[in-house]
Amino acid sequence: MSENKKKDTNFIDPKEFDVAEQEARESTYVYVHKLSKPFTYEDKTYTEFTFEWEKLTGNDSIAIEDEVRALGKVVVSAEFSSEYLVRMAAKACTEAIGADLITALPLRDYNKIRGKARSFLMNAA
Repeated sequence: MSENKKKDTNFIDPKEFDVAEQEARESTYVYVHKLSKPFTYEDKTYTEFTFEWEKLTGNDSIAIEDEVRALGKVVVSAEFSSEYLVRMAAKACTEAIGADLITALPLRDYNKIRGKARSFLMNAA
């Protein structure tokens, strides 16, 4: 990534940015996440999720930004906004789930899914 791009991200930890940039180079358009153990949410048990990142549109991005703004938060950089990323993952999931399910997951699974969403965005830029 160019030095100019890195200068534009001074508010982001450079180490975190470098790791995210590497993951972006390795990302794919479909991601299957096998949960570390079965997870029950609202009386339904899940063992894996499939995320089809390429099905997302510009309208989805605008809708996600509107949702985050309605929470009283600002998306400065979608790639580093957890609120944006979990909503993006929920929209990309082949199952009808909400961001609330993703945030309720164990931290290990949550972080992995959020990281894959970030990698896709960075690779798509």
